[in-house]
This record gives sequence, C-alpha cells and structure tokens, in this order.
Amino acid sequence: MKRLSCILLFAFLIPAAALAEPEAPEPIVHMTFMQALILGAVEGFTEYLPVSSTGHLILTQRAMGIGQTEADNQAADAYSICIQAGAILAVLTLYFPYMRRMFKGVFGRDPGGLRLAINIGVAFLPAAVIGLLFHGPIKEHLFGLQPIVFAWFVGGVAILVVSRWRRARPDQPGLLLEQLTWKHALLIGFMQCIAMWPGTSRSLVTIVGGLIVGMNLTSAVVFSFLLGVVTLTAATAYDTLQHGELMLEVFGFTNIAVGFIMATITAVISVKWFLAYLQKHGLALFGYYRIALAITVAVLMWMGLLADRIP
Repeated sequence: MKRLSCILLFAFLIPAAALAEPEAPEPIVHMTFMQALILGAVEGFTEYLPVSSTGHLILTQRAMGIGQTEADNQAADAYSICIQAGAILAVLTLYFPYMRRMFKGVFGRDPGGLRLAINIGVAFLPAAVIGLLFHGPIKEHLFGLQPIVFAWFVGGVAILVVSRWRRARPDQPGLLLEQLTWKHALLIGFMQCIAMWPGTSRSLVTIVGGLIVGMNLTSAVVFSFLLGVVTLTAATAYDTLQHGELMLEVFGFTNIAVGFIMATITAVISVKWFLAYLQKHGLALFGYYRIALAITVAVLMWMGLLADRIP
C-alpha cells in the first residue's frame, strides 16, 4: 500500500499520508511552508535554464539547513528531483502541440510527429541505461557542493566558448527540428549523460549537443525541453518509488504539494523569459553567472559558512 501511495503521489498528488492508520503518530515534518515555497521557486526558475536546477536546490537546502541527518539528506535529494514534476507540467502545457504531434505520430497519423517521437526516445536511451547503472555512486559521490562548484565553473567556461564559436559562424542557418536524424539525437542523448553530474545542467549540455550536431539555437532549445519531459519524468518516477515514503515522512505531503505547484508556476515564467531572451542575447550571460556563482560559493565554503555536505 505504501508503494502504491508513492505512485499516486507522483501521478495525481493524492495525499498518501491519509492512507496511514488513524492511530499512527503524527510525523515530525522537517521543512517549513516557506522553505517548500522557496525550493519550488528555485526548481521552477532554474530547471530549464543552463545553470543546473539540482545544484541550485542543493545549495538552497544547505543554506536553509535542510537535511541534518542521513535520512533527511536522502529525502532532501529525492525531494529536489520529485518536485521537477511541476516543471514537467509547465513544459507539457507550453509545448502541448509538439506532444500532440508525437502522440498522433505513434498512431500513424503524423509522420513528422513519429520522427520526433523516435528521436526523443533515442536521445533518452543513454541516460536511461547509464542512470540505472550508476544512480547509487552518483548520489553518493556527486551530491555535494564541491563537485557542484566545479561543474558550475567548467560549464560557465564552456558556455562562453560556445557563445564565441557561434559568433564566429553568424551565417549558419542550422538544422530545424524536423531535420534531426536519429544519429544526431543519439549524440545529444550521450551529451545529456554528462548532466548526471549535479551542477552541469541538463539544459546546457543538451542545447550544446544540439548546436554541435548543427541545429539552430531555437530548435536546439525546443528539443532540449521536449527531451527533458521524458528524462525528468523517468527520474521523478524512479525517485518517488524509491524514496516517496521517506519524503512523506520527513517533509509531509503539504510541503511536497507546495513545491510542485510553485515549480509549475515559476517554470512557465522562466521558460517564456528564456526563449525571449535567447532570441536577442544568446547564452553568454549564463556563462558569466555560473562562473560568478561558483567563485562565490567556493569562497563561502572556504570561510566555513557553507558545508559541502550536512552530516
């Protein structure tokens, strides 16, 4: 029944806590309403920007002192991933026409939609395989501020390099979404695996992957967002099934629901702003932001004001 409640939490956000026996003691919730609101906003604003939502969520949790025990740490890491469902819903809403085309394509009513669905599936495969094989070691060794700071800095430099490279090729029109081949999609999928290192940013590496295979910036961003729906859904479902009971016990259903709703609202705002900004300015701003953030957090850690991991 508990495993079933975790599935319902992800799919319908039904309060699984209500399924507990009436005489069970009320759990101690290790998160306030305001903290849940802040974490949801951080997730929504950063999920589809090339700055790493996971890195920002871990930094925010450390700053607010969330995760004082090993169990709380596991629940907090799972919470960071599971409130992504709100960001998924945002993209499903904004990009519903693409979803409808893929759905029709699967049933033989839209060849272009079928091609897009196949490309999304091919791009998802590498992360699915590697994620299942190395999920444990990744959580154990990379979910700390030190590896995140390193990834922020390296990713920031990479963005500036790509931005300069694009400025040197202004006349290249680039491939459209419907011109993408399965080989291109597979390369983007392998690029996505790099983002399993928190701080890297799934959006960053998939957008850069799209540019590397020759897509124009707008098409690369759209493909990144659509691929994110599949990838984030799989990751959210996996962590909900693995740690859903623990999340409910540590943080309570209300805080999970608040994080989900806030992530949905802020993700819609963030995606719309991001697309409008890219049309005029490109990616360079995010490179400078990542480098500045990495240096700032590194200094705070050196001063002892932020811990790499809360024991």
